[in-house]
Amino acid sequence: MNDATPGDLPERLSMTLWDFSWYVRTGPGEPFEDLDAAFARAVELGYNAVRICAMPFLIFRSGIDTSALRLEPLGGEYGARVRWYDVREPTVIDAKAHLLAFFQAADRHGVKVIASSWEYQQSPAFADGPAWYEALHAVAPEDRITVLAQAQADLVDYLGEHGLAHVIACVEPHNEVQIGHLTAGLPGVEDAVVELRDRLERGIAAFLARHPEVPCAPNYGGVPVASMRGLPRNATALGFHPYVYGVLDDLIAEFGLRRPVAEFPQEDAAARLLREGAPDLKDWALPEANGWKLKASIMQPAEIYVHDWCDPAAFDRYLYDHYGEHRIAMANRLRDWIDAAADHAKRLGVPFYFGEGWVGYTPRDGRFEEGPVGAGICRDAVAHSARVGAWGTIVCSNAAPQHAMWEDEALQRECNAAFRKG
Repeated sequence: MNDATPGDLPERLSMTLWDFSWYVRTGPGEPFEDLDAAFARAVELGYNAVRICAMPFLIFRSGIDTSALRLEPLGGEYGARVRWYDVREPTVIDAKAHLLAFFQAADRHGVKVIASSWEYQQSPAFADGPAWYEALHAVAPEDRITVLAQAQADLVDYLGEHGLAHVIACVEPHNEVQIGHLTAGLPGVEDAVVELRDRLERGIAAFLARHPEVPCAPNYGGVPVASMRGLPRNATALGFHPYVYGVLDDLIAEFGLRRPVAEFPQEDAAARLLREGAPDLKDWALPEANGWKLKASIMQPAEIYVHDWCDPAAFDRYLYDHYGEHRIAMANRLRDWIDAAADHAKRLGVPFYFGEGWVGYTPRDGRFEEGPVGAGICRDAVAHSARVGAWGTIVCSNAAPQHAMWEDEALQRECNAAFRKG
């Protein structure tokens, strides 16, 4: 039993990550065309919680009319083979009504929701125009987290008006606060986790002043073990994403996936990583009219290009070929990060959870994390999450309707049952 678990909520949350996909992928044949079917499938696989971008700023604070929100792919074939970005069909939703329908469906299926926001990272990139993106960036950097926290409080108010506040397990002001546009204007002298603390504490205070009964968690990419003094002192929960990378870091560095386009090793990548007929990186870009979408998505052009044009088998083969060099270090990092997260949560006396993980960001059609090595990492991570008393965890970030791992029923049932049993 985790003494820090909030009352009237499940002792353990087995989560599936639906991020912004639950509203950008609602078109014909898309994975969230039928929300009830998606929830029913999640429950069948052993999940009792989902984590989403609730688009709180857009709906409650932007001033934009969202009654006919137009959503679409990034543009042309750009991003069409990129995990999380591979939206196929344009769609139009009434955003507020769709949000309500989501929580109503969650309630029907007995599923709790962690409400976050990806709005300063990816979400606005899928709108058909820049108004959402521009509204976000019109907010002064110093005020962004507080405005997001107020929007999350507005969300809880709205759900309360419809008798659905009990569906919320936790809110996060934003996903991965130290990675994206929330760091704008920081001095850059110390790690962003440390420099964001004051902004986060103000935001959390603003939320808790209105809804002290709802856990409010800062959410971090990775586990910032060198900057844990930067965790907000008033947090009432903590969320972490232990992506350990390791061998994936090697591939990213060797092929310059996160470096400027001019540094991309085109010939080497063509020989070892890309599909036949791939265009050069310099020729693979968003249509000019959609250039704002790249800023909204925060992803580097070289990484999008390689995910779009790699031979997935070649990408996976690189990871398998080099995994042995990193196996022990990756296992140690994963265990140490989970231990560190647990230790600091216990110091603060708050529940903690792992909302994403475990290896890292791989192409849509890659199967390293879905294969035998990745599945083994999933099992180890879930087991260790249970051992240290995590309130919630995932099977893997890729275990969701918008990813191929959703079809691996046995792994998900096994991991979810093991975690919830503890």
